[in-house]
Parts: sequence; C-alpha cells; structure tokens
Amino acid sequence: MNFRKEHDCIGSKEVPLDALYGAQTQRASENFRITGIPISHYPHIIYALAYIKKAAAITNNELGKLDDEKTRAIVFACNELLADKYHDQFIVDIIQGGAGTSTNMNANEVIANIGLEHLGVKKGEYDHLHPNIHVNMAQSTNDVYPTCLRLTLIAKMDQLIESMEYLQSSFAAKGKEFSHIMKMGRTQLQDAVPMTLGQEFTSYSVTISEDIERVREAKALICEINMGGTAIGTGLNAPPKYAQMVTDKLKEITGLDLELAPDLVEATQDTGAYVQLSGVLKRVAVKISKICNDLRLLSSGPRCGFNEINLPRMAPGSSIMPGKVNPIIPEVVNQIAFTVIGSDVTVSLAAEAGQLELNVMEPVIAASLLNSLTIMRRGFKTLADRCVSGITANEDVCRGYVEHSIGLVTALNPYIGYENSTEVANEALKSGRSVYDIVIEKGYMSKEDLDKALSPENMIHSHPLNLKETNK
Repeated sequence: MNFRKEHDCIGSKEVPLDALYGAQTQRASENFRITGIPISHYPHIIYALAYIKKAAAITNNELGKLDDEKTRAIVFACNELLADKYHDQFIVDIIQGGAGTSTNMNANEVIANIGLEHLGVKKGEYDHLHPNIHVNMAQSTNDVYPTCLRLTLIAKMDQLIESMEYLQSSFAAKGKEFSHIMKMGRTQLQDAVPMTLGQEFTSYSVTISEDIERVREAKALICEINMGGTAIGTGLNAPPKYAQMVTDKLKEITGLDLELAPDLVEATQDTGAYVQLSGVLKRVAVKISKICNDLRLLSSGPRCGFNEINLPRMAPGSSIMPGKVNPIIPEVVNQIAFTVIGSDVTVSLAAEAGQLELNVMEPVIAASLLNSLTIMRRGFKTLADRCVSGITANEDVCRGYVEHSIGLVTALNPYIGYENSTEVANEALKSGRSVYDIVIEKGYMSKEDLDKALSPENMIHSHPLNLKETNK
C-alpha cells in the first residue's frame, strides 16, 4: 500500500508512493550504491538540469512540438526546482554507469511528476505528461548531461575564483604590512640574499593572481555546449533550428555566456575541456600547496626552527606534549592539494577511456571535478580566514638572520668590492661572527651607511644605493 507500480523497458518496478521520481531512478538507486553521495549533494546540478529542461520545453513549444499545457507544467516544475524545492528527490549516486542516463532520467521523472500534480493528475500517470516523450523531448542524455555538467562547473568555478581572490587579497595585505621587515631570502634551503618579508608575501599574492587568470581561461572553454546534438551529435529527433534556439534560450534564462559548439559530433565525444580544467586545478593546488609548505617552514620552531613568522594558534597540537601547537591550517590545505592532484589523474584516465562517439566515463569526471572545486573553495577561504589574516612577524628574528648570514656579503658587494666581500665572508665562516659586525670593524662601511644599504627601501631596488648622495 506504500508503493505504486511503474514500468520501463526492463519491466514493472515498485516505487515509493510519495516519491516524485519513477522506475528508472528507483533502479539506479539500487544499482549504484557507490559513494553514498547523491546528486542532490550538488544543488547546482539540479539547477542546471532545471534550466536545461525549461529551455528545451519553451523551445519545443515555440517550434510547435509541445502544447501550451504541457509546456506550462514543465516550466512550473523547473521553477520549483530552481526555488530549492524537491531536491531530496534526486537520489542517484554521483558516480554511475550509463554515461549519466540515470541523472537525466531522475530529472525527467521528478519534473514530470511535479508537473502532473500541478495539472491535478496523480503521480505516475504519464499519459498526461511523460518523462521521456515530453520532458526529454528533442534531447538525449548525451547532450543534456554534458551541458548540465558544464553549467554546474561554471557556477563552481565562479565560486573558486571568488575564494582565490579573497586569499590573494589576504596575502597582498600581509605584503604591505610586512614591507619594512628585512629577512634573508633562501634558495635550496640555504641563505641567499636579503629581501623583505613583504616581498615574500607579495609574491604569494601575485602567483595566486596569475592562477585566477588561468581558471578564467579554462572557464571560457567550459562555456561551449552541445545541446541539440542528441545521441551522437547528429541532432536525430530534434527539429531543425532546435540546437541554436535551445542554446539561445538557455543563455537567456541562465545569463551565462554560452555558445553552441561548431561541430556537435565532435563536441559530444570530446572531453578535452574537462582535462584542461582539471590540469588548471592541479596547477593551482600545487602552487598553493607550495605556499603552505613555505608558511610551515617560516613558522617552524618556535625555538628550534626558522621562527620568522607566527601562525595563528588554532588548536592544541599534541595529546602528550604540553603547549605544542601545529600548523594545522596549511596542513589541511596541503591535503586538499594532494586530493586534487589525484583527481586530475582520474579525470585524465576517464577522458582517455572514451570510445567512438561518446565518453561514458563522464560521471566520474563530474564527481572528480566537482569535489576538487568544492574542497579548494572551502580550503582557500579557510586558509585566508584562519591562517593568513592572523600571521604576525618576528621582526627581530628576521633582522638577526640578515645580520648573521654569510649571504649578506652578496648584497654588500657593490659597496665594499668583491675582494673585501670574500675576505669578510671567509672570516665570518671561520669565526662564527656576523658579517654585519666584521664589515663595521674593518671600516669598510660605517654603521650608518650599512644600515642604509640594508634598509627595505634600498633592498627592493635592483641598483645599489648611492650612499654619498644620501649622506649629503
């Protein structure tokens, strides 16, 4: 009594009486108990499906293929989904066989049953509004699912860009705050030449800015869709002019800069845009993970490490060592990066595994890209709020490293000459004394001139300071 019977090409199937989905969705929920993550976990997938079905219904109506009553019912149902209703009815696992057919049918069945109830008809009485005949008119999973994924990716990429801009501004603010603090730059973990802590943090800001542009470039590729291609790109069962009309309608109702692919057969089988996006996400993850490694190094200690900066103390770091605090926020972002790098391998293999006119592995591509975009967005916001914005500098430690580093002689070479610099370096190495003190002791520079030469204002320029001019 708690079920209704529906049928499909496999046979009859019991569906929960109150369910808005139908037989094919019920089968998929039983077949694909894989990740435990239903497509409803990603609301933008549902929004994308609703936009697509709405655009298709309106286009079919304008072409005289779908009557006004059925069109209104489908549009009503889609608007309900866009208003965040009935998302719990999207129960199919995000990873599935069938190239996304189960996702498409989940949407078709839910929209049909919402529409039926709107028409005053019981759920499952598909003679009045059919999931395949009416909701899926002039469509195939093979153009609906890729288009849905692309609309979803665009929304998630916009969110990622926003979080990257937020993180970039956090590093830029620290770059300004630390612009007066001298420190030693390091190459191969060895002392190199002096720089400012501000320059170091500004460089992090710049590298993120560059990657924001790479994400935007990848987004442009994702905006090309294959709606109207139906099964393999030939447009079989779609009316003439449908492909361009439905693309224009989708562009209008979403406000997105969508373009119809010039060759729908190629677009239906090609997953190159996903590979490109995945590679860009890997690039971003690798570079921000490197920055997190730097933050962990620079804050290491606090007594027996670099100790140049202090990360915010977010949680006790040990169950046995009292007072120990770990760099947990950079650590979690490192782990996000490892996940994204692994997902890139998955996307690459899935894209390579396509055969002939379709790549059936798109569901795992979707799962991988959407998971990467989600955890990156959350991780970068966390890194900005719970780490970067609260970083403080140990100015005396940074300055002390500069004054005691052998690398300081490289910066002083324009002032005291190569031979004198070599003499100072050798004596500093043998005696353990600081370059700073030896230069003053030998009279190669006065303390006043040495401090001016090592001032942040001088160190950020490529040419040495004219000390005679500044002393006038």
